[in-house]
Amino acid sequence: IDAPKELMHARLTSTEKNRLAELIAERINDCTPVPYLTNIAWFAGMPFYVDERVLIPRSPFAELINNRFAPWLEEPSSVTRILDLCTGSACIAIALAQAFEDAQVDAVDISYEALEVADINISDYMLNDRVLPIQSDVFSGVPGQKYDLIVANPPYVDAEDMADLPREFHHEPELGLASGHDGLDVTRTILAEAAEHLTDNGLLFVEVGNSMVHMEALYPNAPFEWVEFEQGGLGVFVISKEQLVKYFAD
Repeated sequence: IDAPKELMHARLTSTEKNRLAELIAERINDCTPVPYLTNIAWFAGMPFYVDERVLIPRSPFAELINNRFAPWLEEPSSVTRILDLCTGSACIAIALAQAFEDAQVDAVDISYEALEVADINISDYMLNDRVLPIQSDVFSGVPGQKYDLIVANPPYVDAEDMADLPREFHHEPELGLASGHDGLDVTRTILAEAAEHLTDNGLLFVEVGNSMVHMEALYPNAPFEWVEFEQGGLGVFVISKEQLVKYFAD
């Protein structure tokens, strides 16, 4: 067992046993997700504080970040400014800062409550000098700013799927899940405005999950490249600034 030897003979105190019983009961009776019970969720191999003000991290972006966005990003050392849209707990922003040690990361979210959680995690990882939480409705809070890399994990659950979500998801903030009838309300804004905020060689990565079927119908000729993940996951596309400018100019 991969654990300190002293734990082999450890025993729970009466207080700990009672608390554990309470957590198990809450999990069973209310379907409260375990990360909200423990206030810990893991992303990219790192623990983060979470509560019901933010979504539980479950994005396949972890694999992309660990690979430093290869093969699309040919020179990771050239990345000096990154934007994490819809940051939530800031787990993606923090993982980005760890992967790109010379980069400044702006972590934006429309929710002040989510940014309070982001602040906790940014402070825990002592990244206050490199990861900046910003209240912003997509790009509204970063006027005139340009980035080498924009990573977006916006709400993308369509109306039909929202109506059928398991009880566990009812504990998560709807603002971070729902995005109109086809799940793409926020993504439309991102695509329409991203080129203005990318450097000449900048790249945009967006996660849309199951709403990729709506994306392909809405933008049938768009030059999206859908990422294939080795560790599971789908619905993430990449597009360059040059491709965005050309597509929306035609």
